[in-house]
Amino acid sequence: MQQLAYFVAVAEVRHFTQAAELLRVAQPSLSKQIRALENELNVSLFSRARGNITLTPAGEALLPLAKRILADVDTARLEVQELAGLKRGRVRLGATPSLCAGLLADVLRRFHDTYPGIQLIVEEGGSRDLVRELTRGSLDMALVILPLHGDPPLDTTPILREYLVVASPAGPEQGAPERKAAQLPRRSYLRIEDLQNRPLVMFRPGYDLREATISACRAAGFEPRFAVEGGEMDAVLRFVEVGLGIAVVPSMVLAGRPGLHGTPLVLADEEARRGRHGPGLLRTIALAHRKDVELTHAARAFQETLQTFLVEAGLAGSLPAGVETLVND
Repeated sequence: MQQLAYFVAVAEVRHFTQAAELLRVAQPSLSKQIRALENELNVSLFSRARGNITLTPAGEALLPLAKRILADVDTARLEVQELAGLKRGRVRLGATPSLCAGLLADVLRRFHDTYPGIQLIVEEGGSRDLVRELTRGSLDMALVILPLHGDPPLDTTPILREYLVVASPAGPEQGAPERKAAQLPRRSYLRIEDLQNRPLVMFRPGYDLREATISACRAAGFEPRFAVEGGEMDAVLRFVEVGLGIAVVPSMVLAGRPGLHGTPLVLADEEARRGRHGPGLLRTIALAHRKDVELTHAARAFQETLQTFLVEAGLAGSLPAGVETLVND
């Protein structure tokens, strides 16, 4: 690039000393770079007869190409500087449905207000689906559930812990037998065993909540009974509202749903009395990205925005019920 810039300067003023002064370089250095360019191309670019500098046919052919190359380099430099300054760019983010329906919207709003030129693309899905898309390179980062299955090549930073609850209809026990079966006793907690023989509304494959619920039931010695399965988060919650069954969901998704009641899950009565929650009854959310790909400037800015939001929300006590931040200020 330096050789081409020197060549264009000399070609425009037809004088080596004047070109060196314009470029603020020593004339011998400029002449050396021009000779190096001629040697590399194996042609003479200037005719230096009797002190007059003129372009050779090779120089005439190179001049418009050199100007275009330098212009393209300048354009590329400006675009990279704009990206580094976060005036433009893109963030492809994956998130679980509970986060999309909860606090993520507030984080996205803050990021968009700060960096309005950055394009935001959000993919909603189960944690396993998001991990697969991350490893394929379809996402820059994703909010996923730990632990990850299969040891994918991802870096993970835990940011949130949320408790799981049993969602059931909030209304009185009335109506069809199925609706009555979906009602649960109003206790301060439930055990996994309390779900036995009750109709469950189950997520589609790919949701970690599906696997967590089935595994917990089997560990307690029974097979869960499905009233309906295959739904996304909004569908599952609506099915519970109308009394099709109960569902194990993150506590944050019940905010703004007066038709649903959430009851914390524990493994045993003794743990409930001690105020402890057993394994599988809470889950950790992490921000993940590929190990072999550096985050873009825009993606790093989103990461910083997310972490700052969680710290501030934790200090203000404004996180959804049952959610704790793991981000330190």
